[in-house]
Amino acid sequence: MRMQSRVIGGAVAVALLTQLSACGTLFFPDRRGQIQGQVDPVVVALDAIGILFYVIPGLIAFGIDFATGAIYLPGGSTAQVDPQELNKAVDASGKIDNVRLKALIEAHTGRSLPLDDPRLIQQRGSLEQLAAYGLRPAA
Repeated sequence: MRMQSRVIGGAVAVALLTQLSACGTLFFPDRRGQIQGQVDPVVVALDAIGILFYVIPGLIAFGIDFATGAIYLPGGSTAQVDPQELNKAVDASGKIDNVRLKALIEAHTGRSLPLDDPRLIQQRGSLEQLAAYGLRPAA
């Protein structure tokens, strides 16, 4: 009987520990430090599930997510690159040099993208596809 109560007590402790930690803070640590923005419905839903099962830990999760800013969607940022600079990333045969493109993106956005990742899927487009979206080729 003593072993069974330890197992039950351990399971309850683990369940409460997971609910006391806020979902957004754990799943999106890069969002911490934001003070405003649009609220992420996924984080709100996960925190609401915490309220549904455990009221107090769910409320604590909401409080932590709002306090850390992890509940907010990341702010959108844009960067524009001159088409002449993009042409530097294309070699003479018309193929894109991933190293040059990665350096160009990092210089303009400050973020490093894993363009050498083997899981990266590169797609080819055509002028007809651009026209279907009402776009014009600019580069």
